Amino acid sequence: MSDVNKTIQKWHASFRKGTDFDSWGQLVEAIDEYQILARQLQKEVQSTHSSDFTEEQKKTLGKIASCLEMRSGSLQCTQSKEDFKLEELKKLETIIQNILTYNKAFPFDVQPVPLRRILAPGEEEHLELEEEEDAAAGAGSTEAFPPRAPASQGTLLPRLPSEHGMTLLTLKIEKIGLKDAGQCIDPYMTVSLKDLNGLDVYPVQDTPVASRKEDTYIHFSVDVDIQRHVEKIPKGAAIFFEFKHYKPKKGFTSTKCFAFMEMDEIKPGPIVIELYKKPTDFKRKKLQLLTKKQLYLHLHQTLHKDS
Repeated sequence: MSDVNKTIQKWHASFRKGTDFDSWGQLVEAIDEYQILARQLQKEVQSTHSSDFTEEQKKTLGKIASCLEMRSGSLQCTQSKEDFKLEELKKLETIIQNILTYNKAFPFDVQPVPLRRILAPGEEEHLELEEEEDAAAGAGSTEAFPPRAPASQGTLLPRLPSEHGMTLLTLKIEKIGLKDAGQCIDPYMTVSLKDLNGLDVYPVQDTPVASRKEDTYIHFSVDVDIQRHVEKIPKGAAIFFEFKHYKPKKGFTSTKCFAFMEMDEIKPGPIVIELYKKPTDFKRKKLQLLTKKQLYLHLHQTLHKDS
């Protein structure tokens, strides 16, 4: 079986898993599966190096991602005016299965999910070097750029419903220490829970843009509710924090560094974790510290136990 057919088979399995959860009334699990699949499809749509899918096929994949997000939104808000029913979503199953040969009109009047530029790790590093060279030549002042609306107001999810005997984790991202903190434009954090293979365990969350900058610190003071009961987190998983900021000269949002917290570090109270150089290594195999300076990511953990 070719790689592209394996990818389509994986998407179809994820789609079936989500609709099964949905039909069984397991809404939290359905939302997770829908959002993870929507993100995978969107990543394929934005890929500039893949020739596996035509532009028309990518447009169809983008529309499927939109429908998945609409259904996810309907499940999260029962009062939603844009209710997208499970029966409607199921009509897309044959389209996913036959995406390489599908040539009919899309069954729903939707637009693809708005594109956000995603860079391959090597491409991002190359552009980073270019910008550092520009800055060294005296063109690095951020004050020269006009004000820009934040790229993200955040996609934080509410705390899960409590379950008897189960524990929920809230992480307050307090601040991050960076030597060039004052130069970062529209900084925010992407928080994800990854298994040992680097795959998402639940939908990725973005914080709003940081609240303020002070000396070598960027302050967030924002709570992130981890979307899994602690007891249900897979063995060997880790919570990742990717620090991102906007680069106006290049016109994209870049990952500057990342940090992670492993499951044996979950305990109430403050925790300080080290920062690592990009690209983000979700498998934790080749880690390089960002700096030797005493600069870290500062968090505070709160555990909610329903006894």
